Amino acid sequence: MLKEEITEMILNNTDEFVKMHAQNNEIELPEADLSHCSLDEIDFTNIDFSGTTFQEAHLTNVNFTDCDLTGVDFSRAVLSECNFSGAILNGTTFSYAQVNYCDFSDSDVAGANFSEADLTDSDFSTCENIDSCRFDESTIWPDSEKLPEDFDCTYNYDLSSLREEDEGQNNDY
Repeated sequence: MLKEEITEMILNNTDEFVKMHAQNNEIELPEADLSHCSLDEIDFTNIDFSGTTFQEAHLTNVNFTDCDLTGVDFSRAVLSECNFSGAILNGTTFSYAQVNYCDFSDSDVAGANFSEADLTDSDFSTCENIDSCRFDESTIWPDSEKLPEDFDCTYNYDLSSLREEDEGQNNDY
């Protein structure tokens, strides 16, 4: 089945998608466009969504367990009670998103961008590589018990901010 047909099924006939997904556990939807959609209580377990856009989508109780979400764009999306357990979130963008009551257990967030995101009450306590994600002073993190013990959410400077500090200095090489 073509990516466009599966995308259309997700958007317009979720019951049919659920049946198809139960029969075929190796669905790949790289670079699909699911922006501006509203999805409730759908199971996407183990789907390859790499490079897909969910910009400005509204997702409630969506299960992304063990999905490949590398480079996915969730910017300005509203995500409530979604499950990202075991997902690969390398380079995934959550900028300006509302990510509330989501589970990031055992997910890999290396390179994920949480700038300006509201992560209230989401659970990052057992996620991997959170020290390698990007965020800024406007990122709203959950309470400390929902973050890894050694994670400092007040340190939000990346290499670009270091470059700006060095520009004022006179370097003789």
